[in-house]
Amino acid sequence: MIIYEELIKFEKERKQKIMKTLTIQLPDSVDEKEVKMQLAAQLFGKGILSSGQAAELSGISKREFLEKVGKYGISIFGETPEDIEGLISE
Repeated sequence: MIIYEELIKFEKERKQKIMKTLTIQLPDSVDEKEVKMQLAAQLFGKGILSSGQAAELSGISKREFLEKVGKYGISIFGETPEDIEGLISE
């Protein structure tokens, strides 16, 4: 159990060292949570972030991220909407 806890701690520290911080200024009229979700969805869709990393960026749980990401045209299975349409029309 101690080894497992140390591995988790090591992984968290490793991720913190790899991740970058980006600061942007947005007008008050822009929904910050929506911007985070859009960015996370796009980075996840391009394979840059894992679903867990994208969820963390969005500030929501991994499950909630996976449930919502489809609204942004991103498949959790790696297919694009065009890929799916092509399969349907065949």
